[in-house]
Amino acid sequence: MAGEVGRRQEGRGEMTMAVQVTMYLHEEDQWQHSSLYLEVLRYLREENVAGAVAYHTVAGFMGRMRLKTATLVEGGGKLPVVVTFVDTDEHVQRVLPKLKEMASHRLIVRENVVVEQGSLD
Repeated sequence: MAGEVGRRQEGRGEMTMAVQVTMYLHEEDQWQHSSLYLEVLRYLREENVAGAVAYHTVAGFMGRMRLKTATLVEGGGKLPVVVTFVDTDEHVQRVLPKLKEMASHRLIVRENVVVEQGSLD
């Protein structure tokens, strides 16, 4: 399946293959004095990525750090934020270098997915 991202013919018609990228960030992460997750979303919008979303978590941990929950955090900034976006392999390959620069200290995961409904247009 690697390298087959795009469109391919199946017995029941066309199936759209795509790449989904998930970035694990912190609320307090910054990029050029702004919230990193917002700057990532702005960048993806500017680059015409098919779809992206940022999730504020209610609980979670990063790496080997302690579990953080919304009820234990005072003043905010300690909870993970997850940014997920989906597009064609070619488009993801084009935007990924900048995202790696922006979030050089955070986990970024890439996986091939099937678009079951909707389109990347």
